[in-house]
Amino acid sequence: MNENLKKAAELGQGIWIDSISRDDLVEGGALHKMIEDGVVGVTSNPTIFQKAISESELYDDQLQEVSKETDDPKEIFVELARKDIQDACDILAPVHELTAKKDGYVSLEVSPNLAYDAPKTVEEALRLHDLVDRPNLLVKIPATQPGLAAIEEVIANGKSVNVTLIFSLARYKAVARAYIRGLQRLVAEGGDPSQVASVASFFVSRVDSEGDKRLDEVGRPDLKGKLAIANAKLAYAAFEEIFFGDDWNFLESKGATKQRPLWASTSTKNPDYPDTIYVDNLVGPDTVNTMPASTLEATMDHGDIRPTLKEGLEDAKRLPRELAEAGVDYDDVTETLEKEGVQKFSDSFDELLDGIKEKTRQLVKQ
Repeated sequence: MNENLKKAAELGQGIWIDSISRDDLVEGGALHKMIEDGVVGVTSNPTIFQKAISESELYDDQLQEVSKETDDPKEIFVELARKDIQDACDILAPVHELTAKKDGYVSLEVSPNLAYDAPKTVEEALRLHDLVDRPNLLVKIPATQPGLAAIEEVIANGKSVNVTLIFSLARYKAVARAYIRGLQRLVAEGGDPSQVASVASFFVSRVDSEGDKRLDEVGRPDLKGKLAIANAKLAYAAFEEIFFGDDWNFLESKGATKQRPLWASTSTKNPDYPDTIYVDNLVGPDTVNTMPASTLEATMDHGDIRPTLKEGLEDAKRLPRELAEAGVDYDDVTETLEKEGVQKFSDSFDELLDGIKEKTRQLVKQ
């Protein structure tokens, strides 16, 4: 096991990989090697699948077979993705068992085009759970305002969820409460909450990218590179407050588990910042950090893994006020990022479907 990933595990943080490919991860054996190093989960999104399918020939045979049954590119994609996700779930099943269901999960996202449609999001989330049929699947649901109702409903149905595209502290708190409401409904209806898992994917580096741009515009470069980490630390403080007390203790007594914060978008976008800045500063218990391969390699090589999540909390609390005084609107930063995040994933999904259409046409001609 890699020494730095071992340290993270000892401090209560699960390290996941933000990538999936039939070539590199599932069939090529790379995921097995990562698990040996200490990786304990996998996340995916439309951009990741778009890249994997367009750049690999390993999907071609299955694509040809599925296209005989349907010409709907979305249904073709679901079948292609289902195999990868099932295989990854099976590879991670021993981790899921060894960690008593805390880790060993694989995430698959509902269509981003449904981000503002709660009923259809619920329908698709439940369908994906049925199709993949693995206990260590997390279905990803965007944390839009309509998404909150969908999250609660899917949890109340006893299904596990990775809530994605969380940028603001207020939205994080709303997500955590939606999870708890879903569990309360599940328990009230006689369901077993011990079979339900959830993570709240709080995006990090993109917050600095947008915040830094605005700080440059108002002439306050001294505040750059601080917002993303402060934002995440404040979310963690909220996590500790929300998952505490009599209401939570009752759910926990029934077998419920905390919805862990998952630090997403942890690759460094600004080359002036250390390549492990969004790893080293966010280490603490009951958390997950999901990383692209480059950040994982950097963390394994030279990450500084120690308990940092509660360091500088008072500075983090002051930062939003300092930003406001400088003329940077925190709420507008996070609202902009949510809209852009949904749009980027929707664009990637559309590009993925177009790519499947084109590849199907080419294979049929052969």
